[in-house]
Amino acid sequence: MHGIILSELKRYVEARKGAAAWPMLLEKAGLADARYLANETYPDRDVVAIVEAASATTGVDAQALLEDFGEFVAPNLLEIYSALIPPEWRTLDVILNTERNVHTVVRMKSRGAAPPELKCVRTGPDQVILTYDSPRRMCAVAKGIARGLALHFHETIEITESACMHRGAPACVLSFRRV
Repeated sequence: MHGIILSELKRYVEARKGAAAWPMLLEKAGLADARYLANETYPDRDVVAIVEAASATTGVDAQALLEDFGEFVAPNLLEIYSALIPPEWRTLDVILNTERNVHTVVRMKSRGAAPPELKCVRTGPDQVILTYDSPRRMCAVAKGIARGLALHFHETIEITESACMHRGAPACVLSFRRV
């Protein structure tokens, strides 16, 4: 897992539950001594353990937490990767081009980074279909990021999911439609 996700997860937890929540969550996840740097890579199991601990602590489903996290992190990701995102782009443009413009650069610059493979097709001026394929099965983060992008750009989108790895599909297929 790319360190930016873990450092943003820390920021999310502190924003939602206060500064003391992060160390308590790490302890509950069995990672009390863990420190995460944005430009490093870490075992996927760390994120899984943290999300499971957060779900157990809050009583909120892990998928709902991941979607909320995605929405929370979207504006900061836009800022971090602003040099790769033309200013005229909006929600669907960012989704459509994330694999080519952002994930490709992350893979080149951060040894060991393995962001999910995103295959996107624009099916019309107001719709993008995304196929998310990752052994992490964190499609909820993608949904949340899309919602966060739409909020950032003052747009409204509908998200439908025609296939999901959590329901036995080989990949998640998400439709994002601007309304």
